[in-house]
Amino acid sequence: MTSLLRTVFELSDYPLIQAKSAKEALSMFLSEKPELVILDLGLPDLDGLEVIRKIRGFSQAPILVLSARSEPADKIEALDLGADDYLAKPFSVDELLARIRVICRRLEQTGTLPESDVFVNGGLEIRYQEQEVRLDGKLLHLTPMEYRILVLFSRNAGKVLTRNFLTTQIWNSSWSSDMTNLRVYMTMLRKKLDHRFIETSFGVGYKMVREEPEAGL
Repeated sequence: MTSLLRTVFELSDYPLIQAKSAKEALSMFLSEKPELVILDLGLPDLDGLEVIRKIRGFSQAPILVLSARSEPADKIEALDLGADDYLAKPFSVDELLARIRVICRRLEQTGTLPESDVFVNGGLEIRYQEQEVRLDGKLLHLTPMEYRILVLFSRNAGKVLTRNFLTTQIWNSSWSSDMTNLRVYMTMLRKKLDHRFIETSFGVGYKMVREEPEAGL
């Protein structure tokens, strides 16, 4: 698998550095400062989940997990710890490259706008300073909580946000009542957005997707 990935990345013009252990990976991360981490959870010296935790202690570089662990609980834990995406083995090379492209596009999009600027996603526009949201040019009336949730998604566009992550960010807790409240707010918010932009990642959470312009526009 390692030699195959190296060949694929070289053919795709993605520079690659490899580590054989968690210790080596963390050391190389500090010295090389990669733009993207592709992490296998099955490391010989440390669980890959602990590597995510350590990296998130000092960096927000995107992390794509590749793992033979296919249980939803493993995926949710990795995403909760800060992984940006999770791809279970076996997977196709085309899907891996597609997910890398999504992460790269998100980096480009978030990297070109300052935190206080305007977020635009197709027909959705968020003016952070004015706390104003427009959908297809029309002012959208959101409750303070709906606006807060929408901003959270816009700051993480393209990334799956788990339910635990969302409730912790919003209410600083993850009680069952918080999960119920989240479902209610998500239903109302998605309805106001005409069921665009935010999709469900079943069993995990939600993700804001990029709205592609219509053909010919």
